[in-house]
Amino acid sequence: MIAETLLKELRSLGQDGYRKILLKHGASEPCYGVKIELLKKIQKRIKTDYNLALALYDTGVYDAMYLAGLVADDARMTRDDLQGWAEKACEPLAGSAVAWVAAGSPHGWELARAWIDSPKELVAATGWATLSSLVSTKGDGKLDLPALKQLLARVQKAIHQAPDTVRSKMNGFVIAVGSFVAPLTSLAIQTGEAIGPVSVDVGDTACQVPFAPDYIRKVEARGAIGKKRKTAKC
Repeated sequence: MIAETLLKELRSLGQDGYRKILLKHGASEPCYGVKIELLKKIQKRIKTDYNLALALYDTGVYDAMYLAGLVADDARMTRDDLQGWAEKACEPLAGSAVAWVAAGSPHGWELARAWIDSPKELVAATGWATLSSLVSTKGDGKLDLPALKQLLARVQKAIHQAPDTVRSKMNGFVIAVGSFVAPLTSLAIQTGEAIGPVSVDVGDTACQVPFAPDYIRKVEARGAIGKKRKTAKC
């Protein structure tokens, strides 16, 4: 019942202009066009609610699914919960809500490693996005640095043959490792240089794919290398 009440509230907050922007960026219908700042106000009211998050995601409404990621109790999410979310995610949710919650769960690393091998483009993209969220929030002592080195090598070898969405998230992973894992910053820059510019079809949007080495060096210039986030959610 609470999820149904929230859906009515979300519908009333939707803006058609923003809805069209979301659809251009890959959001799935139905989509009301609720701005993230308004979703965050609802998040502050709810805080975390495991069962409500599941119910919101199951509505299939894009805005409700994004809100589900914000209010999810990550620690309580099961492997089956997360797998179901990954299977149902559209492109924006794969790189945001699902990846954030997976990274905050006890199953993030294991699932991410499995997802990047998926033949389903958006599931594989979710895997790389989850890895990026993990390196941005977990202390280096809790990360498997040798495995991250192997993953950088994998990206260097496979990125230009990967589907668009996966290619974008692979590039984001190189940036995340270089920016958040200080012992691997130099290697991430080297990897990005070896990869070169990454081309992704961004459709009818103004989005640009950053050149990983330049992005990492800007983070370095700000003195922000290795500064972790409290949460991947934003």
